[in-house]
Amino acid sequence: MIPKLSASPSLRCSISTSQTPISSPRNLKLTNIMLFYDFKFSTQNMREDYGLYVWPCSVILGEYVWQQKQRFSEANVVELGAGTCLPGLVAAKVGANVTLTDDSSRLEVLDNMRRVCDLNKLECNVLGLTWGVWDSSIFDLRPTIILGADVLYDSNAFDDLFATVTFLLRNSPGSTFITSYHNRSGHHLIEFLMRKWGLKCVKLLDGFSILPSFKASQLSGNIQLVEMALMSKDNA
Repeated sequence: MIPKLSASPSLRCSISTSQTPISSPRNLKLTNIMLFYDFKFSTQNMREDYGLYVWPCSVILGEYVWQQKQRFSEANVVELGAGTCLPGLVAAKVGANVTLTDDSSRLEVLDNMRRVCDLNKLECNVLGLTWGVWDSSIFDLRPTIILGADVLYDSNAFDDLFATVTFLLRNSPGSTFITSYHNRSGHHLIEFLMRKWGLKCVKLLDGFSILPSFKASQLSGNIQLVEMALMSKDNA
């Protein structure tokens, strides 16, 4: 059942102070050798499919997970629109139980996820999950933390994405959704989506504020990281 819409307040969180694919910072190995956190990635299929690039938002969300190791250890984590799945891999590395998902039709991306998990000797569940589609795969998921790096890029998919996020949050009380995104139009977009789907802001950060300088120097753009949760009935 698709969650009902409900109102929520505007984004009330304090904020800490040309999108191009990047090579990963140190310590993460891709098959053609790029490094970040001692992980390996398969880059043999990196052609025109945006799901097979490591994007700046993924680096920032991965760094956030890394800095929150204790919180993610033993958590049930689902990454939506995972692509090269850097944040999910970091979560698995620090001890989370991770399910990596991307659109069910993107078989090459899903195969690449499995290859990356094998390369890094990490046991992650890889699942085809299409936003806004209600099948058995989504009903079985009960994450404590949902991750999404740069998933706010196609306005035509926003409602499907937030319908999926809201369902997962309701399916697992107390869970949160953490996403990094390019802030192209101020906070109006994220405020509107949260209000529409009955979510509240828990935390809002300037993405670059959490990066060490040597990593931040490799990235560009105005990237925000926001953590959100279902709004309680008292605040609705």
